[in-house]
Amino acid sequence: MDTEINSNSAGWIFFVKASFAIALIATGVGVIFSPTDLLVKGYMSVCALFLVSTTITLSKTMRDEHEGKRIHNRLSEARAQQLLKEYTE
Repeated sequence: MDTEINSNSAGWIFFVKASFAIALIATGVGVIFSPTDLLVKGYMSVCALFLVSTTITLSKTMRDEHEGKRIHNRLSEARAQQLLKEYTE
């Protein structure tokens, strides 16, 4: 059973998703309408997509690391409580 409370409101989640979409669309429009040749536009597009993918990977990795530490701390605390309970009886 999950006793965690979701700290993100529906409004915040909508804002984050909308901001991401707007930023991605604005970058695409900027690349498409830039007054450069097709090779430079292609390079800028690949760099933008690489930046987006590495940003998503970085945020996921940091979240997973934080969750792992939280679970580890919870398990350590449960073990300590169990030991205290055994020795106090």
